[in-house]
Amino acid sequence: MRSALIIDDEPDIRELLELTLGDMSVACACAPDLRTAKALLKERSFGICLTDMRLPDGDGVDFVAYLQRHYPNLPVAVITAHGSMDTAIQALKKGAFDFLNKPVDLGNLRTLVENALRAAETEVQSTPRLIGESAVIRGIKEKVSKLCRSQAPVFISGESGVGKEMVARLIHDEGPRRGGLFVPVNCGAIPHELMESEFFGHRKGSFTGAMADKNGLFQAAEGGTLFLDEVAELPQAMQVKLLRAIQEKKVRPIGDQKEMPVNVRILSATHKDLAALVRAGTVREDLYYRIHVIELNVPPLRDRREDIPLLVQHILGRLSQGSGLERLTLSAEAMHALLDYSFPGNIRELENVLERAATLCEHDVINPEDLQLPDASVSAAVPAAGDDAAAAEEARLDEHLGDVERRILLEALEQTRWNRTAAARKLGLTLRSLRYRLKKLGLG
Repeated sequence: MRSALIIDDEPDIRELLELTLGDMSVACACAPDLRTAKALLKERSFGICLTDMRLPDGDGVDFVAYLQRHYPNLPVAVITAHGSMDTAIQALKKGAFDFLNKPVDLGNLRTLVENALRAAETEVQSTPRLIGESAVIRGIKEKVSKLCRSQAPVFISGESGVGKEMVARLIHDEGPRRGGLFVPVNCGAIPHELMESEFFGHRKGSFTGAMADKNGLFQAAEGGTLFLDEVAELPQAMQVKLLRAIQEKKVRPIGDQKEMPVNVRILSATHKDLAALVRAGTVREDLYYRIHVIELNVPPLRDRREDIPLLVQHILGRLSQGSGLERLTLSAEAMHALLDYSFPGNIRELENVLERAATLCEHDVINPEDLQLPDASVSAAVPAAGDDAAAAEEARLDEHLGDVERRILLEALEQTRWNRTAAARKLGLTLRSLRYRLKKLGLG
């Protein structure tokens, strides 16, 4: 039987909550103060706790901390006075599952309770896709296991290429929202004039070119998770609208006269120093505090070098499986070279290095010369946030070179009637090298 503990000193509020949850087949026990609530907790277990923030004999934030110490598996949601966002954020930092504003919106209440009960019933899974056994990675795995049972916004920080999106996916996949969609969006890749439509949707005829109704990213992530990557790239006008959507849990499509409720968990990330951007006035302080409730830092690869052998084993296994060839291995000298390299591009760079080496090695063993690592003097420099323009220029060059390589490969394949062995011989490549290049360019 699903059950809830309701704590509020106002009889009308207790009755409203009890009636609403009763319609959801949730049995309720009510307490007017914390003393009574603690006595009920000793008598029986509950699937969720709903508590007011101001009670005759204590404070809701302190009670959240008490529950975390004594009943860590009990989801607790706090009910705050309208506009008391700072208090709600304090409660989330202490471990609250979520919060509700007064006057209580019954639709939001039902959604919150369903999410919390599902979280309580969800068995926390292990996180095997996060490769590594270093102390920092074990710490991240433990934190992910805790975060997946909450609805608090999480800000994932770390350099480019460390795997921030993977960590966000883990938080989604291991929690009660796994049945919903995980919707990632790169905030820096959306043109400013299209942002509001992309996030909130629009109605037919609301502007030139709006030929039909369109749902936005919030509606697409309904019941799931919306991951805002590079959130620091949002313009100020969009930051205001995003803040309102997060706080009110409602969005209004362009051209619509009314708001619609949304049930979405927000995860965000950036490789930039968000606090510094707040001080510089680029990022709004109120948005910062709303998305930065809990921070999870993903360390660079150079700070977890002991994980490199496991990562290499995993990546080479995936590459070998994708090609259908014998499993590739690394020579001892090649492994030493990787362990001595600083990897400014982190795991993404390691993947690229190994994929390139797999195409170049003549046999099943990768040697140091196949890795083609940059000079130590070059690799020691960690890219700064100001290198974005250079990175964009490099990306455009890579795209151009990819187009050239794709054209050459297609010409060779057409001339040999798509006989890969003959095409490889014509191009002076090994069959393995040709297969990897085809896969990399999406021609596999």
